[in-house]
Amino acid sequence: MTQKNTGKTNQPQGLPQSQPSGENDLRIVYAIRKIIRTVDMDSRKLAAERQITGPQLICLMAIVEKGTITSVEIAKRVHLSPSTIVGVLDRLEAKNLVRRQRSSEDRRAVSVSATDEGKALVMATPYPLQFTLDRAMKRMSSQEREQIVASVERLVELLGAQDADVRPLLEIVAHDEE
Repeated sequence: MTQKNTGKTNQPQGLPQSQPSGENDLRIVYAIRKIIRTVDMDSRKLAAERQITGPQLICLMAIVEKGTITSVEIAKRVHLSPSTIVGVLDRLEAKNLVRRQRSSEDRRAVSVSATDEGKALVMATPYPLQFTLDRAMKRMSSQEREQIVASVERLVELLGAQDADVRPLLEIVAHDEE
């Protein structure tokens, strides 16, 4: 006996029909793929339109926000290692978006400031995807935010991804945190 297909389904478009017991896991995988694709497209768009990467933009935003800042402070604000920051600053400096100046009192200390071109780029560039997520989550109730966080963290556990090496670019330092 065959069942009549009414065309109505709760499954995301583009997924093959599945058994009810596997429907949720397929929906989760599909949602993860959509998130990955969105992050990738956001990064590609940023690079194509502004010739800057997400990590470069986030560092530049921190520099513009603080005015003058050390590379160590940048690393803390954007949750990247100091050695990664050096490479990012090299590329930003090559694009004439920042300038570095060594302290006359402590030759190890280097202050970083944005050039006018760097400030203009920050003002003209939309916030990266993680800032969009941050703003959207702030509009939710604390209970809803906690449910999402708990669900995503549980999903990480279920996938055995707790020890995965991740880029901490989705961590956001609130503008009022210091």
